[in-house]
Amino acid sequence: MASRAGRGEAVSGREKRAGCPDTSAHVTGKMAVFPWHPRSRNYKAEFASCRLEAVPLEFGDYHPLKPITVTESKTKKVSRKGSTSSTSSSSSSSVVDPLSSVLDGTDPLSMFAATADPAATDSSRKRRDRDENSIIGSDFEPWANKRGEILARYTTTEKLSINLFMGSEKGKAGTATSAMSEKVRTRLEELDDFEEGSQKELLNLTQQDYVNRIEELNQSLKDAWASDQKVKALKIVIQCSKLLSDTSVIQFYPSKFVLITDILDTFGKLVYERIFSMCVDNRSVLPDHFSPENVNDTAKETCLNWFFKIASIRELIPRFYVEASILKCNKFLSKTGISECLPRLTCMIRGIGDPLVSVYARAYLCRVGMEVAPHLKESLNKNFFDFLLTFKQIHGDTVQNQLVVQGVELPSYLPLYSPAMDWIFQCISYHAPEALLTEMMERCKKLGNNALLLNSVMSAFRAEFIATRSMDFIGMIKECDESGFPKHLLFRSLGLNLALADPPEGDRLQILNEAWKVITKLKNPQDYINCAEVWVEYTCKHFTKREVNTVLADVIKHMTPDRAFEDSYPQLQSIIKKVIAHFHDFSILFSVEKFLPFLDMFQKESVRVEVCKCIMEVFIKHQQEPTKDPVILNALLHVCKTTHDSVNALTLEDEKRTLAYLINGFIKMVSFGRDFEQQLSFYVEARSMFCNLEPVLVQLIHSVNRLAMETRKVMKGNHSRKTAAFVRACVAYCFITIPSLVGIFTRLNLYLHSGQVALANQCLSQADAFFKAAISLIPEVPKMINIDGKMRPSESFLLEFLCNFFSTLLIVPDHPEHGVLFLVRELLNVIQDYTWEDSSDDKIRIYTCVLHLLSAMSQESYLYHVDKVDSNDSLYGGDSKFLAENNKLCETVMAQILEHLKTLAKDEALKRQSSLGLSFFNSILAHGDLRNNRLNQLSVNLWHLAQRHGCADTRTMVKTLEYIKKRSKQPDMGHLTELALRLPLQTRT
Repeated sequence: MASRAGRGEAVSGREKRAGCPDTSAHVTGKMAVFPWHPRSRNYKAEFASCRLEAVPLEFGDYHPLKPITVTESKTKKVSRKGSTSSTSSSSSSSVVDPLSSVLDGTDPLSMFAATADPAATDSSRKRRDRDENSIIGSDFEPWANKRGEILARYTTTEKLSINLFMGSEKGKAGTATSAMSEKVRTRLEELDDFEEGSQKELLNLTQQDYVNRIEELNQSLKDAWASDQKVKALKIVIQCSKLLSDTSVIQFYPSKFVLITDILDTFGKLVYERIFSMCVDNRSVLPDHFSPENVNDTAKETCLNWFFKIASIRELIPRFYVEASILKCNKFLSKTGISECLPRLTCMIRGIGDPLVSVYARAYLCRVGMEVAPHLKESLNKNFFDFLLTFKQIHGDTVQNQLVVQGVELPSYLPLYSPAMDWIFQCISYHAPEALLTEMMERCKKLGNNALLLNSVMSAFRAEFIATRSMDFIGMIKECDESGFPKHLLFRSLGLNLALADPPEGDRLQILNEAWKVITKLKNPQDYINCAEVWVEYTCKHFTKREVNTVLADVIKHMTPDRAFEDSYPQLQSIIKKVIAHFHDFSILFSVEKFLPFLDMFQKESVRVEVCKCIMEVFIKHQQEPTKDPVILNALLHVCKTTHDSVNALTLEDEKRTLAYLINGFIKMVSFGRDFEQQLSFYVEARSMFCNLEPVLVQLIHSVNRLAMETRKVMKGNHSRKTAAFVRACVAYCFITIPSLVGIFTRLNLYLHSGQVALANQCLSQADAFFKAAISLIPEVPKMINIDGKMRPSESFLLEFLCNFFSTLLIVPDHPEHGVLFLVRELLNVIQDYTWEDSSDDKIRIYTCVLHLLSAMSQESYLYHVDKVDSNDSLYGGDSKFLAENNKLCETVMAQILEHLKTLAKDEALKRQSSLGLSFFNSILAHGDLRNNRLNQLSVNLWHLAQRHGCADTRTMVKTLEYIKKRSKQPDMGHLTELALRLPLQTRT
């Protein structure tokens, strides 16, 4: 028998308990009329009777997990007059496939393929392959992704102007005429009226005003089209296209191009859908891949009419843009229409003198060309080579004079070309062979290694192509003229490619040295960090912690003066993420000398916390084995402390949960092996550091309990003086920590769990303290508790906890200085005093569970035990006084249950009374000795009560009665036969 430390047992527990007086219980009430007689249980026999019967399994040819056998079927069709075709199949295997048998062994898809024309199949396959090669895939970045970036980057504070179309009264509904010639003449007059100046110029617009006006024009276009004013819609598009010839505010031109081409895209879509709808008649609809032969004459005539109207536009730029916007409509006229128009439109661009306007016109043609005919790469390439021939115009006198007039420097002017050039290069390099890159590099050299052109080449072509020629590109970068486009931007573009693809292994160190020579000399911190951010990933990917440490030291050196790091937090965060993404061995990562000093640059708390969260996320994801490395522990404790200290009264619950999850992940990965004392010391330190996050304290309590159980496992339950003191220290840790928690059910469950751990480690006094603390906490349970932000009744949670508590109390031995079943009595007192909801029956359900507990306690041998702890069955050994005390408690509990059933004799509570009556009947059936006449009579009365008012669950009662009859056939259960005869089933009328 386990001894209780500090309890001073002078005599054996059994002798002292045998003469234990009957202490007065708070739960008295009126004595039950029916005394409780628990039945004797033979748990081993019951387990044996409930065990499933073993049936020998004969393994034959069929088994559900046997691999499926695929059979080859031969199909023969026999046609006869006056009958349908019959199908017979012969199989090479005798195994029958149930799915094949349904179809008589014939696969309908195979039949279809067998009857298809092989030549047609082959041609369709070739056509499908050709279509797949011409389709733009998901690896092609769409224009929509670049649109927002351009609008955000190219802005201006200067005043802008715009010409607004004022409309014309001609041609509007006045006198209806049906003559086609009159209609045509009216539309021509409207177009002439527009050309002669029916427009208004708005001056001194801010950038936002300008954007608003463009959006108004876009909406006006849609409204005019919807009201069948097609000529007005065309006028709006022409007017907007003319704006693209204006470079008076040159810094805003890329954004202006984006806004205007949105209107052109809308117009092109409206025209195409209009003509497509004219091809639909009552019989058929045009397929997606139609040919001009499928288009009716009306649609073709309308399509030609649109092209003729556009051809009459006098100015080059609006004529080019408007025709390009409806380029797709050539599909209605001829198969070769698009391939013929693209070269012509390319040649039209040669007439545009301003190189900036010209390059954006070429970009728009590439946009439209990639959308409607991505396979016509020859035209796109010609468009680009035309641009290269005129590229020297950028440095010509005309452009230079224009820049002087507007007060724009060349370094500010050249980046205006980047969006257009990057898009053109992206289009021509998409799925292009490597030979095209070689050709581009040669042309760049002929043009004097122009930095702007070289940057676009590196931005557009596949990273693999660029990486293999890294040293060639570095040589070209060295020879570039830095005026207008600095070299560090070229190294940044090269670094972006090397982050995606690996250069030749022998060149890697030389590449890093050449790049870093340029980067480290940058004086502007913003320019420096933009390049360093890119090359850090290359360094982490191909080199050791020594090189990474050098790079981090250089970053700290450049960003610390004048607190430059405060303006570059996004780039610094990116550097940290790249470093931890490549160094998953945290012992190496934290041994990088400059890593923690680098973290110190994050002075802004919100950014610092985000960085620490990223580090913890990577640690949890990639740390596979528990660690006790002091370098890792000290660094991560610092990181976790940083995240924990950010918690305040304004921190959201979701954020708290996230931080607690990360810290708990770290705590779980710390293990000192068999050095349990060091492990406990770590948990003590963690408790002091993370006291503001309740989930972390809960995890620490669970970890300490697990540590106590691991100690028990190591000692195989036989604690020495040292280990006994250690587990008591663990128990004390939990007992001290639990009261600091806020959640009441969290505290209750931890008290119960920690009491169970204490009991398993033979700390009986400490176990009693936990259980008493849990009992004293029950009156504090509120009526409503917050569950995931919603208030819910607490009684169901309390019921669940008490049921678990009762299961533990079965094996808790009585204290030698207290009365019999003192914990059960204290718990019953608390339950009695607790204020329960009037409409709830949870109190009676709890009393029913208590009855089950007391019945189990009256057995000679309990259902389960704790190793090396003597429960009451060993201490009392079936003592009559103990059983008498147990029965008195049973009778008191039964009196409470029956009294409650009487209070439910009201109309609105009859259904509850029936349900509880049947539940109590089942409890008596399971735990009571029905050979006792009075208990037998009580069970019959409860059966009748459950049916009295027609509220019974008939199906459940039928199954219950069948169960009684089945049990009556077992040995020593004959008395149930008579009981079954006394339990009638009433039917509802």
